[in-house]
Amino acid sequence: MADVELHNIVKTYNKGEVKAVNDVSFSVNEGELFGLIGADGAGKTSIFRILTTLLLPDSGNASVSGFDVIKDYKNIRSSVGYMPGKFSLYQDLSVEENLNFFASVFNTSVKENYDLIKDIYVQIEPFKDRRAGKLSGGMKQKLALCCALIHRPKVLFLDEPTTGVDTVSRKEFWEMLKRLKQQGITILVSTPYMDEATLCERIALIQNGKILSIDTPDEIVKQFPENLFAVKANDMSKLLNDLRKNNEIKTCNAFGEFHHITFQNDNENSHNELIHILQKANHQNIELKHITPSIEDCFIKLMN
Repeated sequence: MADVELHNIVKTYNKGEVKAVNDVSFSVNEGELFGLIGADGAGKTSIFRILTTLLLPDSGNASVSGFDVIKDYKNIRSSVGYMPGKFSLYQDLSVEENLNFFASVFNTSVKENYDLIKDIYVQIEPFKDRRAGKLSGGMKQKLALCCALIHRPKVLFLDEPTTGVDTVSRKEFWEMLKRLKQQGITILVSTPYMDEATLCERIALIQNGKILSIDTPDEIVKQFPENLFAVKANDMSKLLNDLRKNNEIKTCNAFGEFHHITFQNDNENSHNELIHILQKANHQNIELKHITPSIEDCFIKLMN
């Protein structure tokens, strides 16, 4: 059963000049951890604001927990948790004051739902008297999540929750999401980080307001249509230029310490010929190996 459904949602800005969400349709199952993956400006935040009843779509329809986002907006607001991308709690209030305030907004108390936030809150409880604006990025993130959960929502919307947060805090945050999922909460999270896509059960890749693909991370990787190779040498900048000029190379993209390539004609002769050409071009310590595509490889392929 679907907890979140979108059908042909369109959202434009500047009197229709900018199409932020372009005929988007997908569903999120009850109790699922679903990721909306895309770069800044892809349309993720507009979708989240529509689903949390903060924006009206130009056309199409959407529902959350069976409630229509336009007709039943009051029901949705009382039954979902929303953590926007920008820290939006009261910075002059303390940790404890923020939490008590958001609990009171939903006619509940911290004590009543403490079991739901306990694992998260114990990490910031030693700083409960500190003003929210004085917290570190990771602490702000945990407080915002506690405030989004304090009324025990059925569906949790997290818009780029780990942007600007250190690596350790990012890892801790995803561990918290796994524990929340075990309690039956449906979680829809957006992120520009491709490595986080693999932590979701299903993902939707989005670019320029359009969905490129929806499936499990493993299935999206399996759909990569060609063999992918990683290549490196001493001068990576020159190597990138030479690879892109080579007619036998179909695609070439820089990925950290390697460049990822596909061949026009993928066979052992092509591989050996490439190494020979690179050696003639004075490249040193050449390494070429077959690799499994990442979500980022798949995303770039779909964009092209």
